[in-house]
Parts: sequence; structure tokens; C-alpha cells
Amino acid sequence: MKILVAVKRVVDYNVKVRVKADGTGVETANVKMSMNPFDEIAVEEAVRLKEAGRATEIVVVSVGPAQAQETLRTALAMGADRAILVQTDVETQPLGVAKALKALAEKEQPGLVILGKQAIDDDANQTGQMLAALLGWAQGTFASKVVPAEGTVAVTREIDGGLETVDLKLPAVVTTDLRLNEPRYASLPNIMKAKKKPLETVDAAGLGVDLTPRLKTLKVAEPPKRAGGVKVGSVQELVAKLKTEARVI
Repeated sequence: MKILVAVKRVVDYNVKVRVKADGTGVETANVKMSMNPFDEIAVEEAVRLKEAGRATEIVVVSVGPAQAQETLRTALAMGADRAILVQTDVETQPLGVAKALKALAEKEQPGLVILGKQAIDDDANQTGQMLAALLGWAQGTFASKVVPAEGTVAVTREIDGGLETVDLKLPAVVTTDLRLNEPRYASLPNIMKAKKKPLETVDAAGLGVDLTPRLKTLKVAEPPKRAGGVKVGSVQELVAKLKTEARVI
């Protein structure tokens, strides 16, 4: 079984995000970028499935600028076999990415597509669901356990009431949650080997996909700073402040 894994280049989760002075977006110039943490989990799960003999090839894909090649090389160092970059300088949004992944899935014919449940930059949590809808495949979202079988995959997913296990017919789309696994660190020898693994660059037009953003960001702003708290002397004073100042009752 071939596994297709989608990864995204985002601002590193350890970096304190700063808003641009003109409010048009988040500052990314001279900022450390890395693979989206949920996508690291997706790559790790694919590698584990291959190590267990459940997969024959892992193809990692990213949609983004030329710098996303660094992210793909990281995935190759973790154990992926080859990489594909859909290169674009426009802002990527979930529907456009899902359409690009659909085109690649139809070309590569994987048995399983694994994505992170969301990216930490936009927190959209939409791409996996959109991809499954476009392909007409079964989907298992927020996966905390993945157990493939002959022609099916059992996905344990986290829901509000606890855990739910769904049995999906392959091919299928799975999105990963934090508790699925602990991603490995890429060793230096594997980093060196990753430089020799194939990395193909294609453009969206060649896939017949239009990545033009459908949504426009009007303004990005820092959240307001919290005001200092005050102490009250009695319940009556608290209730009065909630009525007259906070106006919540």
C-alpha cells in the first residue's frame, strides 16, 4: 500500500508570533519556520506503518513556496521515500490545497492519505475533510489510533464523549491528533540520506488546479491586553460591579 502524507510549512511553534505593522498578516520575515506539528505526527504514523510492513512507499507532499523544500527534506529524513512540492507563492487556503492533493491522489493512487488534523497557523481543520469529499473517500478525523487490515483501516478518534472507532474501506483519508504518536527526531545520517532522495517540483497549473485565494483577510490584530483584576469586600459589591461595570448580569 502506498501512503500519501501532506505537510505544511508554518512558523515554528516555539516562536512568539508577531503581527505586521500594517495589520495585513503575521510577520514571517527572518522567522524560524518548521513542519506543522500535526503533520509531523502524520509522517511518523506513515513511517511506523511502513516499518510494520503495512506500507510499501511513503510519498510526502506540500503546497507552498520554494522554501517548503526544507520541510519536505525533514519528512524524507524521518523516513519518507520521495517528495512532491506543488510550488506557489500565493496564500494557500484549505480548498485550494485539497484540490491540489486530490489531483496528486488521482495521479499517485495511494491506498491511504494521512494529514495533520489542522495547521497551527490558521487552525482551519478543513483540508482533510474537503479532500475526502472531493475524492469521495471514507474519512477518519482526529485519529488517536490507526490499525490497517486487509482492504480496511480501523481509526480510533477522539470525540466529545470519549473515543469512537470507525472501520473505513480503503482508500481513505485520515487526519491525526496529538495522542496518535510521538514523532521521531531525524538523525544526522538520515538527514544526509534525505538530500539524495527524489524531490519533484510541479506547479498548480500543471495539475489543472487554481490556487487563487477565495477568502480575503481584512485585518490581523493582537488580542487586547487583559485589564488588572480588583478585590471586592462583599458579595453585594461583586454583584453590583457585575451589573454596573461588567454588565454581564
